[in-house]
Amino acid sequence: MIEYKQKTLANGLEVVVHPDAGSSVVIVNVAYKVGSRDESPDKTGFAHLFEHLMFSGSVNVPSYDEPLQKAGGENNAYTTPDYTNYYLTVPAENVETGLWLESDRMLGLAFNEKGLEVQRKVVVEEFKQRYLNQPFGDVWHKLRELAYTKHSYQWPTIGKVTKHIEDSKMEDVRAFFETYYVPNNAVLVLAGNITPEKGFELAEKWFGSIPKGKDIQRKIPVEPDQTEKRFLSVDAKVPVNAFYKVFHMPERISNDYFTADLLSDILGRGKSSMLYKELVENKSVFSELSAYVTGSIDPGLLVISGRLLKDVSFEDAEQKINEIINQVIEKGVESAQLEKARNQALASHAFGEIDLLDRAQNLAYGFILGDIDHTNKEPELLKQVTESDINQMAKSILRESNASTMYYKAIEN
Repeated sequence: MIEYKQKTLANGLEVVVHPDAGSSVVIVNVAYKVGSRDESPDKTGFAHLFEHLMFSGSVNVPSYDEPLQKAGGENNAYTTPDYTNYYLTVPAENVETGLWLESDRMLGLAFNEKGLEVQRKVVVEEFKQRYLNQPFGDVWHKLRELAYTKHSYQWPTIGKVTKHIEDSKMEDVRAFFETYYVPNNAVLVLAGNITPEKGFELAEKWFGSIPKGKDIQRKIPVEPDQTEKRFLSVDAKVPVNAFYKVFHMPERISNDYFTADLLSDILGRGKSSMLYKELVENKSVFSELSAYVTGSIDPGLLVISGRLLKDVSFEDAEQKINEIINQVIEKGVESAQLEKARNQALASHAFGEIDLLDRAQNLAYGFILGDIDHTNKEPELLKQVTESDINQMAKSILRESNASTMYYKAIEN
């Protein structure tokens, strides 16, 4: 259980304070409810580009890192399809340095062509190195395009193509910032050696005067139900053949999400899971095989992925996977399988509350989901899942008509 206090400032900024008197530091975590799902199909990669631009200098602070390092702090950030998260750790006595830096870049970035050009090049180079020139780097570009036909989950956070970043204009960048990087679309989490009273006082001091942004009208396309199996075969210069099969599943804010999550764990979490035990250990079809969920705010994907052993055909591998899936659909799961998966999930949740930064980010993610207390409710939601729920979920989502399958074939260099 993560203890916290929360308050909403007049400009709409949500402030959450998680006191931990035993810590010598304070985490300053600012999460914005904007990710790649908020982008338009012809201007993708903007949320990730902004993750970089936010470190390029703000109106009053030309260098973000320098004053933070002098204060003994460190920082980082990440972008997801659903939100962007910025966090820093600073000695408790220097917490106002962190708040000054975060508030100034929320107030306004130092928009200039030189800074934009630098970050364009950085992002494009990252795109090439990690996604275009890396073995299996484009898997999720292809899988997302296959699984989604309408929703903006069609592309990963890096964007569809490098051209969208290369062609980004200053007016587009500024408009994106003014729409989403506003206090009423953000949460500030202070975690560590700070009291709620002090946290709220400092939040008001540093963020209270930032103007509220316009209300955001999101028009994210709804993904229609999939009614036919989709298939894609890809030839690539990779060392081994890889297999991917994804199924549409409930959204992260649905209670049914936990049922689908536990189903994926039963199928493919760890070496004692059904898929791994049967097709890696017993029948030597795959060298590695797992199942997991994407955990998206809007309906996401249950993913089965693995690397085939040499001389095993894709068709045989898929047939073996389908046999296990059909077994689950027809016979259901055993109570021991559910309890094991549940205990693993509960242990992971508990482990995720040990580190101070994890606690801060769990609270911030709750804001993204629309309920800051969501992380505290998860254990009970996991405990409520029954065998009947799992079996019904398997029948509901593990249908071939709901599946998108990709054969990723290794070819000679």
